[in-house]
Amino acid sequence: MLLILTVLAAALAAVVASRGRLHPLAGGAVGLAAASATTWTFAGCALGGDVTGDNTGVQRVLAVAAVVTVAAGVARTVAALRAGGGPAGEAMLTELRSGRFRTGAWLPWLLLAPTLAILAVFLYYPSFQTFALSTKLARMGAPRSADVCLGNFAELLVPSPYLVAGLPPAAVAVVAGLALWRSRTTPGTASHTAAAALSPLGPIATVVALYFVFAPGRTGYRGVYVATLGISFGIVALSMTAGLGLAYLVARRFRGASVYRTLLIWPYAVSPPVAGILFFMMFDPTAGVMAHLAGVVGLDFPSYRTDGVLAQAAIVLAASWKWVGHNILFYVAALQTVPREIVEAAAIDGAGAWRRFVRIVVPTIAPVTFFLLVTNLTYAFFDVYGTIDYLTRGGPSGRTTVAIYEIIRVGVGTGDLGRGAAQSVILFIAVIGLTVWQFRRSEGRITYGGGA
Repeated sequence: MLLILTVLAAALAAVVASRGRLHPLAGGAVGLAAASATTWTFAGCALGGDVTGDNTGVQRVLAVAAVVTVAAGVARTVAALRAGGGPAGEAMLTELRSGRFRTGAWLPWLLLAPTLAILAVFLYYPSFQTFALSTKLARMGAPRSADVCLGNFAELLVPSPYLVAGLPPAAVAVVAGLALWRSRTTPGTASHTAAAALSPLGPIATVVALYFVFAPGRTGYRGVYVATLGISFGIVALSMTAGLGLAYLVARRFRGASVYRTLLIWPYAVSPPVAGILFFMMFDPTAGVMAHLAGVVGLDFPSYRTDGVLAQAAIVLAASWKWVGHNILFYVAALQTVPREIVEAAAIDGAGAWRRFVRIVVPTIAPVTFFLLVTNLTYAFFDVYGTIDYLTRGGPSGRTTVAIYEIIRVGVGTGDLGRGAAQSVILFIAVIGLTVWQFRRSEGRITYGGGA
């Protein structure tokens, strides 16, 4: 079984590599080596028959996915390096070997050696240790640990290997099919318009597939998944929209503009726990400022402690308020690069303020928007623990228990290091996937420096 899967992974890697201008035999060799390494270190226990328990089938599915993904990914990376290392690489070497300071290709590596050493010690090695810890049953303070293969991951998923093996590839097929349909049609035709209108079905299919793959219930991961999506994308949408709107208002010249901008930006210096405490003091149903004001006018102030929607809204509002200053800072700088003559010409031609904003301002600041999208997603996924811990502590009924909060609760609060590491690996893969998707979606749509 291992041999068959490894050969299949190598064949897939060869096909992927051949599209990247790498010889299929070389791609097959790279894929074979990557598949063998993955099988040996990460998936061998699941595919070799040593795994036991009720989720054996799910673990085998995860092992196959790991083998194929790593093999194809390594081969594709090698192919991309091979394809991109031609004229550009030779030109770089020519610059190093000519001019007043002649040197070889070893000098950049020598200059990068301190940085690479720091990354290896403080980033790559801990990351490897996290992956290794995710395959173990390890308790904080326990002298020993036991190998559980992919059991920590399988416990987060539904027990049906057919759903785990079928739903994600089906979602990928929907995304690839819609992209192929759109690329094969001529812009302006009814078919291309229909493909563009149906393109949001790809991300929706992915979200739905993952929803049904994660296990439900209080011990499952489905609730954490839903809370993470709702709160994270709510934070990104609100903080970026409010940041752009406020930046557009204060980017104009008026008396006291610098003071007003400073007052808008200063919440960025507040730490997430402090933001949680401030909003707790405002929205606490018994002693909060808003509850007191509502009581003065004879109204009952709703409690976010018992309403999951209100609790999520409170987290989104607090986290967005803390991060909106960061977005204003970048958007104010970006708006200063918008050509005034183009905006004035559009106004003379009769374009309204909203049309000028959508057609001129938004495309011009698109590179900054893309950068802020990545940083806002990173903040929403990783930096909201303090706000949630001081405001809702994951309640009510886990409605505000996002991924990073659950990782710290399981790994540190209960001392289950193996399960906490497995959840951190899932969060890492999710963030990497979202980042790659953003880069591919923006490819060809965002220009830098006025390039075509």
